[in-house]
Amino acid sequence: MHAMQYEFTLPADYDMGRIRSRVARAGHLLDDWDGLGIKTYVMRERGVHGSPVNQYGPFYLWNTVEGMNRFLWGGAFQGPVGDFGRPAVRQWTGLAFEEGAATASAPTTAVRRRRPVPDGVELAAFMADAVAETGRLAAADGAVLAAAAVDTHTWELVHFSLWDRDSPKAEGDVFQVLHLSAPGRDRLPRGRQW
Repeated sequence: MHAMQYEFTLPADYDMGRIRSRVARAGHLLDDWDGLGIKTYVMRERGVHGSPVNQYGPFYLWNTVEGMNRFLWGGAFQGPVGDFGRPAVRQWTGLAFEEGAATASAPTTAVRRRRPVPDGVELAAFMADAVAETGRLAAADGAVLAAAAVDTHTWELVHFSLWDRDSPKAEGDVFQVLHLSAPGRDRLPRGRQW
């Protein structure tokens, strides 16, 4: 599993209805994308859930590098690049994935928590704790799914979870879920990824 996210931070007075309309119009285009586990079309709106910014930031879990590369280099990614400019695309190696207690529910909220992997920690123990946290998140009431991944270039851990309610039981940046494309969700490997 590979995790990926890019973000477009928009002006404070940007009409976020334009993002909602964009996703309503084009969100279905990845509903059958080969190699994609899930794409969560998410946004933060200034003043909602404590967000200081307006931001559109889709989050992906890929089953295959080929599917991710076909998205990035095959033309599909050019749409948002053409409209908003070329963003930095963060990529993390998968650590864990779990379906949640509310797996059959439609997600309304996503939470992303990024934190550094501290210098001097024993990596196996730290990553085992990250896997355990993924399980705890997934078991919480209202959790649709939870994942953990790490960027070994910057040594950043990310936990990403989807929730069927506006009051998720997780800490981090809270996003509104506009659409979920999940053509390969059933093929995302469960549990620890090594």
